[in-house]
Amino acid sequence: MQPAEPVSLSALAPFAPEAIVSRVLAKTKGGSATLFAFAAGEELSEHTSAFDALAVVLEGEIAFTLEGATHAASSGSAILLPGNVPHALHAPAPCRMLLILLK
Repeated sequence: MQPAEPVSLSALAPFAPEAIVSRVLAKTKGGSATLFAFAAGEELSEHTSAFDALAVVLEGEIAFTLEGATHAASSGSAILLPGNVPHALHAPAPCRMLLILLK
């Protein structure tokens, strides 16, 4: 991305059949912003991150599992994923998410 130039997020991460598309939008010493497009049924298995992350659902719905509890987040909502806490996600339908890693 170029500074001060608006971009279409859907064009940067188009939906692909049976796939997860990701694109790093920005990366600094303080963190990063990554755009994801999930096809229906795609998921990220349980994992941890050393840093907190803010997941912003831009389109569709995502089911986040955090410490064994599932939380549904839909378009326009955000969920905080604490660092070093196991989490996973599942996309029941096509969706886009912006993940902001907070270092």
